[in-house]
Formats: sequence, C-alpha cells, structure tokens
Amino acid sequence: MKTRAIVAWNVRRIRVDRGISQEKLAYEAGIDRSYMSSLERQSKNPTIDLLDRIAETLDVHLSEFFVRPPKGARSPKTLPKGRKLARPRRRKK
Repeated sequence: MKTRAIVAWNVRRIRVDRGISQEKLAYEAGIDRSYMSSLERQSKNPTIDLLDRIAETLDVHLSEFFVRPPKGARSPKTLPKGRKLARPRRRKK
C-alpha cells in the first residue's frame, strides 16, 4: 500500500470512528470539503502542515495517519446518514 493510500485510509478511519462528517472536519480544519473528499479518495497529496491541522482537529498525533492497516482490513464505512444530519419529523396535528 502506498503512503498516500495509508494516509487516506487512516484519516477516513479516524473520522468515521469519531462520527465526524467530511464537511465538519474540513470546516474545523479550515479547508474545503471537496479537498477533504479528494484526500480520502487519494486524489490529492496533502502537505505536512495540512495533515498537522487535520490531526489537531481530530485530536490525534500526526503519526496516526501513517500506521499501516492490518492485512485484510476493510475500508472504513461511510457515516450512516451521509453528510447531513437527520432532522426530526414533525408531528401532524
């Protein structure tokens, strides 16, 4: 697995484990959501400074992004309702 793939896999894994949407993570890290999506799809090659901001936002050490996934590990799933939170339904009177 290439380094870019390892970083993308770990960013997504940590983000999904914490229940944070791409949109929220991108906003809090001060980057565009589409860039965050591209990073997770391995389309972008982020700088160390950007990875440092993402790590701070996720409250992890930067080295967490470079941990090789175990053999046979599945790709992290998406969050349940996509990027938007489910709104409570209004009761009809």
